[in-house]
Amino acid sequence: MDYEVAWSPAALEDVESLADYIAKGSKFYAGAVVDKLLDTARRLKDFPLAGRIVPEFEDETIRERFVYNYRLIYRLHTKHITILAVIHGKRLLDSLDDRI
Repeated sequence: MDYEVAWSPAALEDVESLADYIAKGSKFYAGAVVDKLLDTARRLKDFPLAGRIVPEFEDETIRERFVYNYRLIYRLHTKHITILAVIHGKRLLDSLDDRI
């Protein structure tokens, strides 16, 4: 399928904040989480439908993959994917309006 994957500014901020928070306890684990997030995002270009539909929205174009305890939330477009958010798995989403 070969989609192009792009990160929204908000999703990049999520990753940076997450890495800073985890690094307080373990720089190694922070690096491992970020590496796994980036790898998972890269793989979406070949397998965009591998993620499940985000239950809070029930929109087939908004999907997520779990990376450790975090949700990598993305939107499918015709030929590209936008990473919208990276949040903790226990957090429910009210809206992604400011990220779309």
